[in-house]
Amino acid sequence: MEEQQLELNPNSVNGLSESTVPLDDDAPVLSSYALAALNEFLAEQQSHSAADSDAGETEEVALVSEDWRLSQFWYSAETARTVAEEVLSLCDGVDSRVACIACPTLYAYLKKMDPNVSLQLLEYDKRFEQYGTDYTFYDYNHPEELPSELKHSYKVVVADPPYLSKECLEKVAETISFLIQPGESFLLLLTGEVQKERAAEILGLHPCGFRPQHTSKLGNEFRLFSNYDPGMRLGGWEK
Repeated sequence: MEEQQLELNPNSVNGLSESTVPLDDDAPVLSSYALAALNEFLAEQQSHSAADSDAGETEEVALVSEDWRLSQFWYSAETARTVAEEVLSLCDGVDSRVACIACPTLYAYLKKMDPNVSLQLLEYDKRFEQYGTDYTFYDYNHPEELPSELKHSYKVVVADPPYLSKECLEKVAETISFLIQPGESFLLLLTGEVQKERAAEILGLHPCGFRPQHTSKLGNEFRLFSNYDPGMRLGGWEK
């Protein structure tokens, strides 16, 4: 059974007020206390409706639950959308292929924002086999144990190494070299602030002003690095 909800008077911006109560002799008149309680109820109902709407939007890009044992931390919606918009701008409407290394949140948002974009998710967690041919099993300990058809096939590569160690970054860098196209190509790296010098040394990357956020609070501050100058996008290169 559907719940009936009271509706706000369309002529009253702030909800019910004493002036909106019928002044009919036969109509009951609410006390100021009752009016306040009713307005509070209506405000709460509106808040619940907005929350339900937001939940529905999030549900469209819902992922499996995070597994901390695999160092999984999903991006916030704002971060995922911002990075996805940047990736799509790099594709520039051309038939460009995009590789997402250990960043399933980005994959999901890209697929939602442009279902036609050519994507490949490289991920250790086999729960993402649900993505079919868009999924490739990936273990950073074996950086080039990948299907040969993926070699040098991607104009845009986005990587989020699972661990904040030099060894992990070096091995992910080998995977990036395996995947990325010769010539003009674009690399985005999302990792901890502690990797700043290593990102420059190993991959020649510069930090951007945009600060990635996650749905779970992390103790390590994250940064976004790129191998190209994003101009005014992503907060620009940090000088």
